[in-house]
Amino acid sequence: MGSERHSLETRARMHAALGDPARLAIVDTLIVGDASPGELARALNMPTNLTAHHLKVLQDSGLVIRSRSEGDRRRTYVRLVPEMLNDLLPAPTRTAPRVVFVCTHNSARSQLAAALWARRSSVPVASAGTDPAPRVHPRALRTADRHGLVVAHPRPVHLTDVVRSDDLVVAVCDNAHEDLADRAAHLHWSVPDPAPVDTDEAFEAAYQELADRIDRLAPAVKPRTDA
Repeated sequence: MGSERHSLETRARMHAALGDPARLAIVDTLIVGDASPGELARALNMPTNLTAHHLKVLQDSGLVIRSRSEGDRRRTYVRLVPEMLNDLLPAPTRTAPRVVFVCTHNSARSQLAAALWARRSSVPVASAGTDPAPRVHPRALRTADRHGLVVAHPRPVHLTDVVRSDDLVVAVCDNAHEDLADRAAHLHWSVPDPAPVDTDEAFEAAYQELADRIDRLAPAVKPRTDA
C-alpha cells in the first residue's frame, strides 16, 4: 500500500505542476533540448523570479533536474525527465534539410549522435566541432562498433566548414552550446563528456543518453523539401 500511495502522490504532484500554463510551456521547451534558467526566461518572455518559482515546482515534482555546466561552472542547465511524462509528451514537429550535431572536439558525442541519427531518421545528418581534435576518440569508435553504427566522417571537422544557415543544429555539450550563444536557432543537450573519464562505461553512458534523446527528437523532425 505504501508504494501505491507513493505512486499516487508522485502522479498528483506531476499533474499539479503541469496544471499551470507557464510550467507547461517550460516542459514543452525542454522536450527537445536543455536550457539554463536564464535562457528559459528569455525564450518564454518570463521574469526571472517567476521562472525560478516555476522551475522549483517542476523540480519538486520530479519532472526536471539540474546539472552544472561543464563549460561555465557558474551556470546550470535544466533538463526534462521524460520517463515521468510517458505518453503525456506532446510531439512538436519541425522541418529541416539537415541535422548537424556539434560538440567541442567532434571526436565522440557529436560523432555518435550523427551515427545514431543516420540509423533513426531519413533527414540527412552531419557532425562538427568548435575546436576539432586530430582524430575521433578510439573509445567512441569502439562504442559505435559495439552497437553496429557507422561513423561516416572519422576525421573531425570545424563547424564553419559544415554548418549551413538552414541546418537544425544540436549542441551535444555545454561548451559548444556556450560557444554558439549568438546562434539563435539551435538545440542544446547537456550530455557529459566521456573523454575525461576515458572508460568504456562513460562512453556507453553517453551513447545511451544520446540514443534516448534522438528517439525523442527524430519523430519530430521532418525532411524539408523545397518547391
